[in-house]
Amino acid sequence: MLPALVRKTWRDDCSSLIGWAVGVATFTTIYTSFYSQFQGAAELKQDALPQGMLDFLGVADMLSPAGYLQATIFSLVGPLLVLMCAVTLTARTIARPEEDGGMELMLANPLSRVAFAWQRIAGTGGALTLIAAIPGLLLMIIVPSIGMDIPLSHVAAASAGLVALVWCFAGIAFLVGAGTGRRSAVLAVGGGLAVASYMANAIGGMLDGWHWVRWLSPFHYFIGTDPLHTGWHPVELLTLVLLGAVTTVAGVILFDRRDIGV
Repeated sequence: MLPALVRKTWRDDCSSLIGWAVGVATFTTIYTSFYSQFQGAAELKQDALPQGMLDFLGVADMLSPAGYLQATIFSLVGPLLVLMCAVTLTARTIARPEEDGGMELMLANPLSRVAFAWQRIAGTGGALTLIAAIPGLLLMIIVPSIGMDIPLSHVAAASAGLVALVWCFAGIAFLVGAGTGRRSAVLAVGGGLAVASYMANAIGGMLDGWHWVRWLSPFHYFIGTDPLHTGWHPVELLTLVLLGAVTTVAGVILFDRRDIGV
């Protein structure tokens, strides 16, 4: 049986989880289903976009199925959507009960702080994994059904990268929340870091002499290897997972040692 706090986390966040899941599923389905209509005027739409915009989005072309999926699902809106979900929900693991005054009641249970923190992040992490996996699961059905000529293994590689990216940012958000106990700090740092790291990856790919900046961005390890064209890159995926794991462990240690506002 799952630990009590994991189940409580899911119950408390049930409506939000359903809302985010429906939103991500709707976004993925609508944009992918447009591919057939898009192909009818693909060259005109490709030419209508400035080359600088394509470079900023990290899209070599929008004519191929891989280029279309990268431009619509895996480039900007899709990742930022699931990262917004990750930061928002992770802010509720520690910061929300501490700010709302519910931490004292939760810690009154026969649990150590460490166990409390791990159960809270486990509940949120499990839910975030399912939400981040929705695009990949839907694409496995939609891609062959509408005749997109792209290996499903490449789609799976990009989808796994999206899950790893969510784990990475969820770990960072958890560390901030565990260290400060403030939702505003989690949202500011998590959201700001997501935008800044995307910009670093995009600008690093466009400007000569700035390519090194991309290695500082989690987005580079997610989509910089172009998994929709080249397939799996285990080292990059492992880098994201390790960063998420290290920041999560650091958050648990920090939460265990600091004074908590109750």
